[in-house]
Amino acid sequence: MPDTEAFSRDAAILAQALPYMQRYEGKTVVVKYGGHAMGDLKLGQGFARDIALLKQSKVNPIVVHGGGPQIAAMLAKLGIESKFEGGLRVTDQRTMEIVEMVLAGSINKEIVALINAEGEWAIGLCGKDGNMVFARKAEKKFRDPGSNIERVLDLGFVGEPIEVDRTLLDLLARSEMIPVIAPVAPGRDGATYNINADTFAGAIAGSLGAKRLLFLTDVDGVLDKDKKLIPELSMREAKQLIAEGVISGGMIPKVETCFEALDSGVEGVVILNGKTPHVVLVELFTEHGAGTLLVR
Repeated sequence: MPDTEAFSRDAAILAQALPYMQRYEGKTVVVKYGGHAMGDLKLGQGFARDIALLKQSKVNPIVVHGGGPQIAAMLAKLGIESKFEGGLRVTDQRTMEIVEMVLAGSINKEIVALINAEGEWAIGLCGKDGNMVFARKAEKKFRDPGSNIERVLDLGFVGEPIEVDRTLLDLLARSEMIPVIAPVAPGRDGATYNINADTFAGAIAGSLGAKRLLFLTDVDGVLDKDKKLIPELSMREAKQLIAEGVISGGMIPKVETCFEALDSGVEGVVILNGKTPHVVLVELFTEHGAGTLLVR
């Protein structure tokens, strides 16, 4: 006998998902895959399957990845001691060589291999490829809590994106390939810079006018004062929550990066938990979503 209950359940899932699949058909979705979300092979395989399914659903996915924990582990393995200024890691020339090796090398190719294993064509890139992204030396200000004196920190080869050329990304989209991009880019001064992956993903998404930018983190999203998930926020509402102290700590720079992406032309930015299985599909193809959507 047919399992009519199972058939009805499956039909209900499809009926809910299909309108959302049509909404994203032909649209660009940039997914920032975080370092902490990459630590589990099973989750990595599930993430790769989700990205492959997006491509098969006629969405144009682009993956930008971090790798902070993996970089720290490699530096420790090689006996390279990290220096910090104002709580931020200084990237000297030797460290930058390791950063590029880990980000554009081992991590990038692991993600590419996982997506390819799901039957799609992924290609590993960084900002250097096709002069996709140019960067400049980042300026970070730090106010000493004791003296209250503000100074500019020299973080070495830490950069911020200043130019994005979408030519290569448009070509890959027409070729049915999935770009997997490491946040390393050249400067006009000939140096190579390590860029914060969130900032890098925002620059890529903005240049493409992406439908969605998804930040996969280790938290469910933005929480209200009662620690409950907020499904959607406007920029004005988010700024108010920052002023009230509801959004605090490490979530503030994450939300501010969302603001920058929205200002650059991204339609919506979502903060969600990368450790939740199939969170990308749940966010895009269900009515309730999975994280906090920020819109203008």
